Formats: sequence, C-alpha cells, structure tokens
Amino acid sequence: MQTKSNMDRNTANLEVRSLDSGELPALLRVDDLAKLLNCSARSVYRLADTGGIPLPVRIGGMIRWPRNAIEEWIAQGCPENP
Repeated sequence: MQTKSNMDRNTANLEVRSLDSGELPALLRVDDLAKLLNCSARSVYRLADTGGIPLPVRIGGMIRWPRNAIEEWIAQGCPENP
C-alpha cells in the first residue's frame, strides 16, 4: 500500500504528452493511457488503485478509461484525487 507521499511522487513525475483527441479512441486501453502519460502500464494500474487518476470503466473483462475524463484530469493539472 502506498502512502500519500508516494502517491504525490507518482503523480508529480508524470510527463503528459501532447493530447491530440483525433488520434485517441473514446475509451483508452491501458497501453494508450501509459503512452499518453509516458509511463508503464503497471504504473497506470498503480495510479488507478491509489486514486491517482480517474477510475476506469469495466466492460465485461475489459478495463478502459474514458478519454474525456482523462482530458479533464490533465486540464486540471493531474490532481491527486480526481
């Protein structure tokens, strides 16, 4: 379990790439989000587990992140508890 200071470090170290909505689907896979955030897929799951990024949507066995929620989160400066 990560402490608040670890979560602060995780979100503070994110380097968000430029967001071109034309390239991204409405629901992002973990690999898409990892590429966008310039981190590993495992880091995306860790951030999701600790509340560091918006919650994903589960569709059957798939996990996806709504692009609009991620765009809003990035526009807000990637707050710790979206």
